[in-house]
Amino acid sequence: MEWHAEPPSEVYDALDTDESGLTDDEVRKRREKYGPNEIHDEHRVSVLGLFVSQFRNWLTYLLVVAALLSLGVGFLPGQSPEYAEAALIFGILLANGAFGFAQDYRTEKSIQALRSLSTPDATVLRGGEKRTVDASEVVPGDVFFVAQGDVVPADGRLVDAQSLATDESALTGESASVEKSTEAVDSDAPPADREGMVFMNTHAVQGRGTAVAVATGMDTEVGAIAEQLGETEEPPTPFQEEVDALGRRIAGLTLAIIGFVAAVQLLLTDTSTISVLLVAVTLAVAAVPEGLPAVVTLTLALGSRRLLRRNALVRRLPVVESLGAVDTIVTDKTGTLTENEMTVRRAYAGGETYELPPGEREGESAAALADGSTPAALTTLLRTGAICNDAERGPDGYRGDPTEVALLRAAEDAGLDWPRERLREVPFSAERKRMTVVAPGASEGVNDSENVNRIGNESDSENVNGIGNAVGDGVPTAYVKGAPEVVLDRCDAVLEDGESVSLTDERRAEVLDVTDAFAEDALRVLGFAYRESVDTEASDGELERGLTFVGLQGLMDPPRPEVADAVADCRRAGIRTVMATGDNLETAKAIGTELGFDPEGALTGPEIETLSDGELAERVGDVEVFARVSPAHKVEILEALQGNDHTVAMTGDGVNDAPALKRADVGVAMGQRGTDVARTASDVVLRDDNFTTIRDAVAEGRGVFDNVRKFVNYLLSANAGEVLVVFFGALVGTALFPETFGAAEQAVVLTPVMLLWVNLVTDGLPALALGADPKSGDVMARPPREASERVVNRRVLASVGAIGVLMTVTGLGVFFYGLGRSTLVVAQTALFTFLVAIEMVRIQLIRSRYRLSVWSNPWLLAAIGVTLALQLVVLYTPLRVPFGVVSLGATEWSWIGGGFGAFVALALAARVVLERVVGE
Repeated sequence: MEWHAEPPSEVYDALDTDESGLTDDEVRKRREKYGPNEIHDEHRVSVLGLFVSQFRNWLTYLLVVAALLSLGVGFLPGQSPEYAEAALIFGILLANGAFGFAQDYRTEKSIQALRSLSTPDATVLRGGEKRTVDASEVVPGDVFFVAQGDVVPADGRLVDAQSLATDESALTGESASVEKSTEAVDSDAPPADREGMVFMNTHAVQGRGTAVAVATGMDTEVGAIAEQLGETEEPPTPFQEEVDALGRRIAGLTLAIIGFVAAVQLLLTDTSTISVLLVAVTLAVAAVPEGLPAVVTLTLALGSRRLLRRNALVRRLPVVESLGAVDTIVTDKTGTLTENEMTVRRAYAGGETYELPPGEREGESAAALADGSTPAALTTLLRTGAICNDAERGPDGYRGDPTEVALLRAAEDAGLDWPRERLREVPFSAERKRMTVVAPGASEGVNDSENVNRIGNESDSENVNGIGNAVGDGVPTAYVKGAPEVVLDRCDAVLEDGESVSLTDERRAEVLDVTDAFAEDALRVLGFAYRESVDTEASDGELERGLTFVGLQGLMDPPRPEVADAVADCRRAGIRTVMATGDNLETAKAIGTELGFDPEGALTGPEIETLSDGELAERVGDVEVFARVSPAHKVEILEALQGNDHTVAMTGDGVNDAPALKRADVGVAMGQRGTDVARTASDVVLRDDNFTTIRDAVAEGRGVFDNVRKFVNYLLSANAGEVLVVFFGALVGTALFPETFGAAEQAVVLTPVMLLWVNLVTDGLPALALGADPKSGDVMARPPREASERVVNRRVLASVGAIGVLMTVTGLGVFFYGLGRSTLVVAQTALFTFLVAIEMVRIQLIRSRYRLSVWSNPWLLAAIGVTLALQLVVLYTPLRVPFGVVSLGATEWSWIGGGFGAFVALALAARVVLERVVGE
């Protein structure tokens, strides 16, 4: 049933209820039928599911295979079982899973802490009696009440509305409050235009009303969006896809190399089958970068910690890397670019226009003007706005309509006081477009303007025109606020120089011109007037005639002062920032211009509806301001940008934003004013709701991407070198030293346990410490990388291949040089130690490309020191026995030193060549 199109009487009949509400028995029946009035969260991950998810990737599968192969080699004929290798790999695997689980679990707990700690109450009518119940107990057919400050417990059809206005921004994206009535509207009216309806999880900012619950729980407008969110598939991040593809490629390449080596050895040499199997296991252990999953997880976790310190809570670790790829940010306006707080920005009084600074929100006596003075006419205007006002300030802050709160704050910032007693009120309505309050005025001093700087003195009965004396012991005075033209129509005088003078046509035209000028600057304009010595029993029309016009106040939700610089920083970093707001076009363009957006070509939601997908895709690349957009429009904008190969971060706070947040490459929800549904759909939650935090998050994401690329380059080049050393060592050794390499126990240049140790000490602490590398200084001076660019790009592949070849040439040079002058075990030990030392040098060679000195990361220095110390422990303690190595003397160290120098020289030369051929 289209409840908003039906009169209240039809709603009562359709829901089998009446003005006295439901009986207790009927409530129990309906609760059994409809269930609790709650939004189901289908996306909470179980602890077990969170743990299992850490192991669903190809690199993890490869680690398991490597562990099984390592365990299996001990059961080959002539070999003794070696469980240490398999246990080591499984230990790395479990440690990585536990670390990732701990990080994700901590994040989920932080998200839950952002949720409301208590369920709101609802005031309902049951059997003719008012009761306060848990909002989850409301059922369809319940009659419930809402008043200023209340959260609406369910979707309801209004049957009574007294100056009621609600904030529906969480549902519709519209920042302005919505005035409500009991009138039916067209059946096809969208939720934002259903004046006779109130919606679950919105809240009343003014007035009061009575409604009949027509939908609860998942049947509400909020529930429908939550259900749509559940049906939206969450795609993997590009980095997740790349790591998975990398694992598959490593697996395929490893099998190909093993097959090739096995075929050569079996077909062209006399190598035994057992020797071939030993080479296969050794190659498998060498090829798998055991530390890669752990290092990826740690680096992303460290990045998420740094983001948390900057008030950005990352919900999924891989998103940290995705932040670095963002080239477009689609942000809403209210609360992200702006303060989410209506503020009086400009005033017109006594024929003068005043620019008002924000004032000291926490101070008790801030000046309204920058020079510390407050002219009499301005004082009267501000005090009138405070008296004709339903907002109030309590111990927990302000309550009321944002516009009225702004008027109240403007008066407080000027250090004013005013009578709190109210003799009569004529409430605001959409038809009247004005509000009138009768309060005690002053009996004397109407024309006294001597004490203009003595505002707010509660003992001074002659200050500032006598309007709104703090004591309030004078004659009843009517104070009026409303649309400027409506207020002017009821005025026949204007306050100038402290005197009430005739409102001529010229003065009236001047006021209207100022009103237009304020509106052109996207200010919401209100007019103010008063009339003294009124009869409190007079009709509304009588109260509101013969008024004296006081002035105008122009209000705006002001931009955050730091956002303009953040937008400029993003622009310098090659990141387009796009505003998409539910506010009107002029407001959006004015705020956008002030913050550095280009308002040219701005589009509205209705205009988007007239464009085809292709036309929108063409336009979206040039538009920086979108106004009057709905949730569906946001999704269209997002998909058009993504269709043009942009990596998009999208912000949102309302339930209506959830589908777009989930579809975005990086969904960013607001932590302070955001809804649970939006936070659940997001990848990142801003704890301070500030756009500058997005800029900082992108910078951190770029730094994390650099770190990921560094250690991926490092690990892959190290593993490539190890694989090529084993591969060519087996081929060359079989050809040149057939007797030595024909024996099963001596068939490789390095044994599996040696390679596992190299991987452990080099892929372990040093690689982990790379994740703590600081950002390079130019991180936000570069353009964003292309959407198609991956961690392993052409430059990394070329570097991996070149270093692998150089490690093979120099490493096998050390090995075969030693083998020609000593025993196999001495040559193996020399090569074993050479690889550990070279991989430590490789780290700094990679870091130097990012202009990072060796001293910039103390954790890395410590890790390198520990690694080299552990290698010496293996060489010069009884641990050398299980590793099958011997102590090295000065002669053997000279071999290593020669190979070391050759590698460094060749690596530096290779960098110059690669930069010329492949680029930076």
